[in-house]
Amino acid sequence: MDFEKEFRVKPSESVSLKKRETKTKGPFDGKADAVAATEDTIATIQDLQYRMYVEAKQSLLIVLQAPDAAGKDGVIRKVLGKMNPQGCRTHPFKAPSRVELAHDFLWRIHRCTPARGKVAIFNRSHYEDVLAVRVQNLVPESVWRPRYEIINDFERNLVANGTRILKFYLHISPEEQLERFRKRLENPAKHWKLNPGDYEARNQWDEVRRAYEDAFEHCSTKDAPWYVIPADHKWFRDAAISSIVAKTLSEMDPQFPPVEVDLDEIRRLYDLAKDAQKI
Repeated sequence: MDFEKEFRVKPSESVSLKKRETKTKGPFDGKADAVAATEDTIATIQDLQYRMYVEAKQSLLIVLQAPDAAGKDGVIRKVLGKMNPQGCRTHPFKAPSRVELAHDFLWRIHRCTPARGKVAIFNRSHYEDVLAVRVQNLVPESVWRPRYEIINDFERNLVANGTRILKFYLHISPEEQLERFRKRLENPAKHWKLNPGDYEARNQWDEVRRAYEDAFEHCSTKDAPWYVIPADHKWFRDAAISSIVAKTLSEMDPQFPPVEVDLDEIRRLYDLAKDAQKI
């Protein structure tokens, strides 16, 4: 299965989330098969990320957006968090602070974009300013609607400076979300995640979906695509995302820098050090 082709939103494509599946097995026989495939893919990601880190010429930005309980933290923990932390950092974007609100909406975002050789993971992102801001009526439409083009310009600038961008929407059904809420309620270790606002947001499910659909249509571009990933099966979600990340890193083709030292001289020095150690 070509996950990249299957779940990528084409530029200007009108997306209906109601018509997109939230649960699928894809090419896998089941969970065990998918988990094994994901582990192999993660090994590929680790190798390619190391090469990109050493090369220090390109960077990768991964954006995760989703309804509550769809699995953003799970993807980071099980897949993306397996990368070398020296070259990878996660940025969770919560409600903006007073200082952040005193600047333009991209100010806090641009500071977190990845330097050359690095990977940045956004847990929520600049898209909240055309999603939550819109649904919760925090600003008028005359403010949030022009932001689509501002976001596109922002992402084009990143791409022009060597950053590849992958944007994932974890597509979960309301039934599966409620089941995960139940599991949170029954697990004391997850009580810290409980929030009455999560239930209020369910009353705006259709409005939130429409906001996402507009974001996909306006902001899924050739160089900064959106992917709608079926997320009811956590193991499929992880397999699909890991496959797309691995394919992207492979296309970036990071290379080890050329050797600039005299290898023969280094070998001579090593032999001298080894002989000295024997004395």
